[in-house]
Amino acid sequence: MPDPTRPRPSLALLRDAARAPARAMLKATGLGDADLERPLVAIVNTWTEVMPCNLHLRALAEHVKRGIKAAGGTPIEWNTIAVSDGVTMGTEGMRTSLVSREVIADSIELVCRGHLVDGVVCLVGCDKTLPAAAMALARLDLPGLVLYGGPIAPGRFAERDVTIQDVFEAVGAHAAGKLTLADLRALEDRACPGAGACGGQFTANTMATALTAMGLAPMGLGEVPATAPERPDGAAAAGALVMRLIAEGQGARTFITRASLENAVTAVAASGGSTNAVLHLVAIAREAGVALSLDDIDRLAAATPTVADLKPGGRFTAVDLYRAGGIALLCQRLVAAGRLHDAPTVSGRTLFAEAAAAREAPGQQVITALDRPKAAHGGFAILRGDVAPEGCVIKLSGHARTRHTGPARVFDSEEAAFAAVTAGAIVAGDVVVIRFEGPAGGPGMREMLAVTAALVGQGLGDTVALITDGRFSGATVGFMIGHVAPEAALGGPIARLREGDVITIDVAARRLDVAADLGARALAPPPRPRPGGVLGKYARAVRSAADGAVTMPADEVTP
Repeated sequence: MPDPTRPRPSLALLRDAARAPARAMLKATGLGDADLERPLVAIVNTWTEVMPCNLHLRALAEHVKRGIKAAGGTPIEWNTIAVSDGVTMGTEGMRTSLVSREVIADSIELVCRGHLVDGVVCLVGCDKTLPAAAMALARLDLPGLVLYGGPIAPGRFAERDVTIQDVFEAVGAHAAGKLTLADLRALEDRACPGAGACGGQFTANTMATALTAMGLAPMGLGEVPATAPERPDGAAAAGALVMRLIAEGQGARTFITRASLENAVTAVAASGGSTNAVLHLVAIAREAGVALSLDDIDRLAAATPTVADLKPGGRFTAVDLYRAGGIALLCQRLVAAGRLHDAPTVSGRTLFAEAAAAREAPGQQVITALDRPKAAHGGFAILRGDVAPEGCVIKLSGHARTRHTGPARVFDSEEAAFAAVTAGAIVAGDVVVIRFEGPAGGPGMREMLAVTAALVGQGLGDTVALITDGRFSGATVGFMIGHVAPEAALGGPIARLREGDVITIDVAARRLDVAADLGARALAPPPRPRPGGVLGKYARAVRSAADGAVTMPADEVTP
């Protein structure tokens, strides 16, 4: 609850003669006595030059500082890491992506605690930076918010808008002889025209939607395209907002509640968003000490219509959503459908008030009418069964399939599966199984976009299925199941599957089963030794995907 009498952590640096050395160090950075008397506000930046998603955040931070200073605060900026999913996809580097979520959350928590800041603005871009920021804020419960750097503009190729999804699918088309190398290179050159996160309702934009519906990110500010002229003033407005949160004593857990997490799940389901949101929302709930199970998520998604026509399953990009009326318009539809709870947001207005203020662009086609949804259910579902007794996530956006039965094609790594796909060894009806790619077994729970996009590019997207204890990119389309738990490396049933086993996926029954006595079989041995270093530490600490793949001890994980 808000507490305007909540003491400022930074006062420990100001009111004691013994803290003179700390003040001396801070004055060496250019701060004076007047600066140190004001609230100290961290701007945690995920700026990097290694990807377009976060490329512009260094400049954007200056505008956040402007807003903080104008509202009476002293901004202090530092950087943390970011790993690009798009750059690392399909390589060994992808093992670091989910691990980076924990490192980012840990680093934000450590420096905020270490430097006794009074509030936090987390500037985020690529996929893992958004949930990591929310996880850190949940731990700290400081006044704070998440400011998303916004989506990239679509590229243009062959007189149509394109995104990075098109490039991944073009790789499969090229392997199948359907696209020339020259055209592939031309698409590669044009798909990503500048700064901003991947432009469909992929994981970054999905998590921006989720955190906005949760109330932890300011409505109308994060979804602004990365290079739009209104970006700087929106960043300054976010700086002013955090100062109000400090004045009112509103910690992050004011906004991370069971009701707000349900709002986030519902918004993701309605937008046809990334299945990665399931993993991340469970993790955020665990960090905040809020109970949120896979069964809760499935219940919410099943009752929520898909009302956004967004890529990868639809026609439009995140920039189109912004022009149509933004996340506020999506929430307005969901309020009208009775699918959201009213709850506070960091803007100072309730979620319902924000939704009521949405301005719908005349003639927009991105957000559908409630009586004409794209689907009567959300964009994903949770399955259980012989192969996934702890649960798994199936993507439902972009197709109408609800059942598939076929022979297992079993691979113990993403590379082996990709090689089989590009060699033409996968045929219609197959169920591609990729195992030992889970949180501990990978380690790092790689995304399988290279494989799924290659299947689509070869024309198999509507006739095959894929199951894995790894993850999918938000850009994945097709009948794809991820997060199978328990994972193979921890003795899950997926480690007992064999080539040719008949697997049945039944969405209506919420089942993933195999026609075999798995209990009578030995486990397949892990295909590779566990590494050392940070990946080894992660493999030893990480919990099941069903628990959000968090690294907190088992006795601290909320059921």
